[in-house]
Order: sequence, then C-alpha cells, then structure tokens
Amino acid sequence: MRPGRVAAGALVLGACLLASTAVPAAPGGEEIPLWPSGAPGSEGRSGPERIVPSTDGVRRISGIHAPSITAHLPPGEEATGAAVIVLPGGGHRYLSIDNEGHAVARWLAERGVAGFVLKYRLAREEGSAYSVEGHAVPDVRRAIRLVRSRAKEWGLDPARVGVLGFSAGGQLALHAATRFDAGREDADDPVERESSRPAFQGLLYSGSAGADMEVPRDAPPAFLCVALDDQRPAGTAVEVFQRLRDRGIAAELHVYARGGHGFGMRDRPFPISAWPLRFHEWMADQGLLAGRGGSP
Repeated sequence: MRPGRVAAGALVLGACLLASTAVPAAPGGEEIPLWPSGAPGSEGRSGPERIVPSTDGVRRISGIHAPSITAHLPPGEEATGAAVIVLPGGGHRYLSIDNEGHAVARWLAERGVAGFVLKYRLAREEGSAYSVEGHAVPDVRRAIRLVRSRAKEWGLDPARVGVLGFSAGGQLALHAATRFDAGREDADDPVERESSRPAFQGLLYSGSAGADMEVPRDAPPAFLCVALDDQRPAGTAVEVFQRLRDRGIAAELHVYARGGHGFGMRDRPFPISAWPLRFHEWMADQGLLAGRGGSP
C-alpha cells in the first residue's frame, strides 16, 4: 500500500477511535443545560464529553464544560410530586453516570418520584481549571433552582425537591444542604430567584464537606447509607450524622457490614442491595411522597 493510503487509513481509524469515546445521548430523558447561554466560569472552554476507559463495565464520563440535568419523569397518574436531583460520584475526576445516575433516577421514576441526573463540572480530572467550591457546588445549587423554576411544568411540588449524592456527589449534596440561600428576588434570570436549599438530602458513602462544616439549624433532613468495610466514608457518615443530631436535624443512618465503595445500583448481595427501598421508605416517613403513588 502506498504511504498516502496508509496515512488516510490511519486518519479514518483514528476518527473511529475518537468517535468511540464520545458520550452517547443520555438514556430516557431530556437533557437540559443549567445555563442555556453557557455556565459562568466555563467561558472559552469546550470540547466533547468523553467516556473513561474501564474494565468493570461501569460507564464513566469526563470532560464536562456544559453542566446539565437529565430528566426522568414518572407517568402523570403515578407522580407523587417529589423530585430528587441525583449527583453521581467519581472523585471529581469523572462521573459514574449510570450506576450512580441514570439507573437511580429511573428506579425513582418507576415509583412516582421524578429523578434528575446532574452532570457537574469536575475539579480533579487531569488538566481541570475548575474547583469544587467555585464550579461544582454552584452547579448543584443551580440544578436545584432550575428544577424548582420548572416545577409547575413538570408537575412537581417545589417544596419537595431534594438531592441524593454518591461519594463525591454526596460531598456536593452535603455542601448544598448546609450552604444555601433563598434566591434573589431582583435577579434578571428567573431561575436565580429560586431558593437553593434542598428539601432533603441523601448521602451515600459520601465524601466530607470539610472539618469546618457548619450545620445550620434549618438544614434539611438527611438519609445516610454506607458500608462498614468502606472505612473512610463509614467514619464520615458517623461524623456527619452526629453533627446533624447535635443541631437537632432529623437524620437516619444505615451502616451495612459489607458492600465496599461505589455499590450504587450494582448487583450486590442482600441486604445492601435493598438500600433504594430504605431510601424510598424514609422519604415516605418524612412525608415527601404525599401525592398519588406515594406508598412504598
């Protein structure tokens, strides 16, 4: 084969390999940018999202410059009016987008709870110019405001919009639940007029929000879940539970003997595989499933 043909063939093969790393369309729901005109702090940054190579069958993505939510809405006759913004984990280097994202949101939607999977900007992937507090946390706050701003359209109760975070996503959920604001009534952007306080927080094998974390007395109720053999998150869960309890915040902590880290919606042996049912029961106990289809 002539050198020119070899080069052309290599270009085609390279294009195919590059295309194979692109992230396909999100399953099931509508993907909605948090900021239609671009996220503050992402100016001049672009590029396709990427699938992180893996050997365990878990799909992980990185390269997020346009944070978004993907909606998984329950059928109208089954909707409870509650909504959960799901924050996948990944050490701020990638997002475990299915195991701790879309699979969770679909499970919730099947039980009458709207699920919204958040793609937030990653502070610790190689070459990142983002930070946890400067970009990822604002992405979570914006997602809460955005869902509230469209609550009527989606048949939701704005007073029952909460967060459910896994690992690094749990760290962000805890930030959102302890550092929130009521919104700005005079904001030109109607989304920014909404409160960023989540109505409840679910923290699964969560990262810490830092030793200086202060729990306000109006922090939302919390559901915490972790495996004992996941040592650092297990200690974090107990510490966070104690801080919430000391401030008079309703909290429920589930510690399973085995399960490791990152179990999410993976096929794990009972009893840890039943954590979604425990979370759903907790939501019911908190009065969050007041609409039709709300019983566990």
